[in-house]
Amino acid sequence: MTETIIETYDLSKTYYLKGKERSIKALDNVNLNIEKGEIFGLLGPNGAGKTTLIQILTTLLQPTSGYAVIDGHNILKNPENVKAKVALMLESEMLYYRITGYDNLKFFCKLYNVQSYPEKINKMARKLGIEDWLDQYVEKLSSGMKMKLALCRTLLLEREILFLDEPTLGLDVSTIALFVDIIKDFKGTIILTSHDLSVVEKLCDRIAFINKGKIINVGTQEEVKRLIETDINIQIFIKHGKEDLIRDLNEHKFVSDINMYKKDLLQVRLNERSNYPELLQILSNYEIIKIKEIETSLEDLFLKS
Repeated sequence: MTETIIETYDLSKTYYLKGKERSIKALDNVNLNIEKGEIFGLLGPNGAGKTTLIQILTTLLQPTSGYAVIDGHNILKNPENVKAKVALMLESEMLYYRITGYDNLKFFCKLYNVQSYPEKINKMARKLGIEDWLDQYVEKLSSGMKMKLALCRTLLLEREILFLDEPTLGLDVSTIALFVDIIKDFKGTIILTSHDLSVVEKLCDRIAFINKGKIINVGTQEEVKRLIETDINIQIFIKHGKEDLIRDLNEHKFVSDINMYKKDLLQVRLNERSNYPELLQILSNYEIIKIKEIETSLEDLFLKS
């Protein structure tokens, strides 16, 4: 039986510009349920409302209307109780640039009452490969090293719920792989935003697509693909009669698009999966070498959202 740990109720945020003459609705009646222990992906284009939602759920911003409950605590009525449950990684922000990496980690560990922090800092730094950089001022670190330090800071707080906003930005491939392994081992709930679709596919149990402040779809990766997938793309490798096949396909309304590539390759888009038998009936009249369906990726869905 699943247990809901985060729930939002018509959560909205409006920003007013020039003395309230203009407004931008960053969040528009967002309703989400996130289960305890899951890794929940929040995807959408820049400006979709992802960071605004995270900042509200971590009490950094107040909503214009609506509210949320995190592990039984209302974010508006009990913000201190919420803060005790969550940790936020907001890209490489929330670091002090004019002190060393170690002093950053030490400061936050003491601020959040992390016990035995010297040993924990050394262990986590070794795990992330930043132990040789801890004595450097943060302002002198590369963007990738700052991201590692920010992730280290977040994990050291030992919170039950992590909000990770673009945590792999600027990281190299090997560090991203390390990040994925670390997150998989985390015993808690994670809300993750990322433009790295490979990370999302490897980590997330469920995904929400957000655009213009509205939640478009929520589900597992396969559920989201089925919900948003409105067409089927098929590669057809043909030996002879390519032009005749194109003319034949163009006469049928269930074919929404035809793209020509190499002399023996067509890519056909069907309106629905149920059109497969009709397509196969047409193809039976031609010398077909192979047909291959192109699987819809999360990146395709991300661009559609």
